[in-house]
Amino acid sequence: MILCFGLFSWFPIARAVVMSVQYTNLVAAPEFVGLENFTYVLSDPLLPVAVRNTLYFAVLALLFGYPVPLLAAVAMSEVRRARGLFAALAYLPVVVPPVVAVLLWKTFYSGADTGVFNTIAGWVGAGPFPWLQDPDWAMPSLVLEATWAAAGGTVIIYLAALTGVPPELYDAAEVDGAGIWRKIWHVTLPQLRPVLFITLILQIIGTSQVFTEPYLFTGGGPANSTTTILLMIYNYAFGGRGDYGAATALSLLLAVVLAILSAIYFRTTKRWSTT
Repeated sequence: MILCFGLFSWFPIARAVVMSVQYTNLVAAPEFVGLENFTYVLSDPLLPVAVRNTLYFAVLALLFGYPVPLLAAVAMSEVRRARGLFAALAYLPVVVPPVVAVLLWKTFYSGADTGVFNTIAGWVGAGPFPWLQDPDWAMPSLVLEATWAAAGGTVIIYLAALTGVPPELYDAAEVDGAGIWRKIWHVTLPQLRPVLFITLILQIIGTSQVFTEPYLFTGGGPANSTTTILLMIYNYAFGGRGDYGAATALSLLLAVVLAILSAIYFRTTKRWSTT
């Protein structure tokens, strides 16, 4: 196990640190350039745009993608029959290959009046909407698909955690006259607090590393409105520049920021998750 981790996890990290202070295209001999890669990345005028877009995606994903799995899991836990069927249906989008899902949704997002989503919107007298073709609509459209694709796995985690909630707590709440919402607020959420904290930090890290949706849906457009940090890293390395030193430098900067945020998060929530 240590050999596997060393070969496939730790060695690539160490190699990335070395490459971040080199100019290399993996063909010619690497040239040591010190901190020039970091200076080049930080001075890139596209970096603030990518950071802003990544934060925008993360905020939207937290607003919509974080409560939806919890609400779905709580609703399923209240179902007496066919609970397994609902859980399987919720998890189904997770098993769909991401590329297939994105290409399918890209068809649904057609800006024409005959597009799938615009047709549905027309049934209630709304639309048509530009979806991926408009800078203001593109990022929310990506968040909608990403929430659909990833929520199922979190639903299963919450369903498993709900089985560990002592039933007598719900019985006591019912005796006290608590309704469904008061039981959720005073029993379910406190019992799920450790799991909620873990899924929150995992979602923050995951949304900060969003790549598949911007790359396959829009390629960073329109007008760089969906260019994210990981898409910039990809473009540095594989988008024609072949600058792997700059790509690894930006990767390390992102890793450091996420590590700092994770450390602050766990320190501030250490007592909350256990009391």
